[in-house]
Amino acid sequence: MPQSFDVLLVEDDPGDVLMTQEAFADQRIGGNLHVVNDGVEAMAFLRHEAPFSDAPDADLVLLDLNLPRRNGIEVLAEIKADERLRRIPVVMLTTSDAAEDIERSYQLHANAYVTKAVDFDRFVDDVRSIDDFFVTVVRLPRR
Repeated sequence: MPQSFDVLLVEDDPGDVLMTQEAFADQRIGGNLHVVNDGVEAMAFLRHEAPFSDAPDADLVLLDLNLPRRNGIEVLAEIKADERLRRIPVVMLTTSDAAEDIERSYQLHANAYVTKAVDFDRFVDDVRSIDDFFVTVVRLPRR
């Protein structure tokens, strides 16, 4: 596991942001959670553009589909088309369970697709599982 593991959450729903923050506040989840609220901010964060010029390199992106300004599919396509960013695992974390959203996400090389649980405890368990898998189970390329 890297000494510092930085997770970028791209989410515009304040309730889902709060639940994810609470999951990361739990001692069983490793990593630093950074939050942006739309697709334009996500790309600025990942590319270290203003106002995120001091942002850390993301080790994992949790990406919602339905975002303002640039949706999750557009952000995913942009990440995977960028030679410097495509190594970052992207987990689609969304309320949609539509087959076409799942198919399109995997066509664009999403690393996983997780439908958000409505129940708080299940949502936290899902976030813990994602974190555990990417922080402790898999080996990621060095930054």
